[in-house]
Amino acid sequence: MAGRPAEPEVIWARPERAGRGPKAAYSRADIASAAVRIADAGGIGAVTMRHVAAELGCGTMSLYNYIPRKEDLHELMVDAVAGAYPLPEEPSGDWRADLTHLAYRARTMMRDHPWMAGLMSSAYGFSPNVIGFLEYSLHCLDGLDLSYGEKMELVAMINGVVTTYVANELHTAERVRALPWSAEREHEIRIAYMASELSSGRYPRLSAALAEDSGPIDLDAVFDRALSRVLDSFAPAAERKGSRRS
Repeated sequence: MAGRPAEPEVIWARPERAGRGPKAAYSRADIASAAVRIADAGGIGAVTMRHVAAELGCGTMSLYNYIPRKEDLHELMVDAVAGAYPLPEEPSGDWRADLTHLAYRARTMMRDHPWMAGLMSSAYGFSPNVIGFLEYSLHCLDGLDLSYGEKMELVAMINGVVTTYVANELHTAERVRALPWSAEREHEIRIAYMASELSSGRYPRLSAALAEDSGPIDLDAVFDRALSRVLDSFAPAAERKGSRRS
């Protein structure tokens, strides 16, 4: 295809604006902000080069001088949002507390920008603010006696828990909004169906599990437990390594 680079390029390694001519009218920050506004209002599907250009007040083809591909635009968006949630200057020294704080920071970020969960992937893991986040995450783990490979695995697992959890929260909320009746009525109908199935006696374990139900699910408590279990799974390995060296 004409104009396509011969080799893959990272947008951060390119000049702010390709080609010669007058000083750039827009910065990457301007473009990212416009795209984020569009995505926050209409979802990631609403983010097109044409819509972003219109938001900025320029022609679509002019925008390609700044952003060659939509994937580059997505990367700018992820980096811009990540930079809007500042990291602490220094870790506290308690690696569990620090990683829990980062997890809640990421959860808030994805809730505030629901399209983010769908863009979280290693493809967008090389932007300045994301690299800074990874460096800080490893800094939080300085006191943990694990290899850097294991520390990266822990950070990836925490991010995976957060992304999956928030994506499920957002999907559920979106589905409820789309119902032609109230969420309460939907719940009543499904509970009645479940009760009829359980009364058959074919599902004794599920019946016993649901009989222990103590009321509405505390989603924050579930999130806390999920994080704690991941953190717990890495602590013994560090303790074992430490005991072998003592």
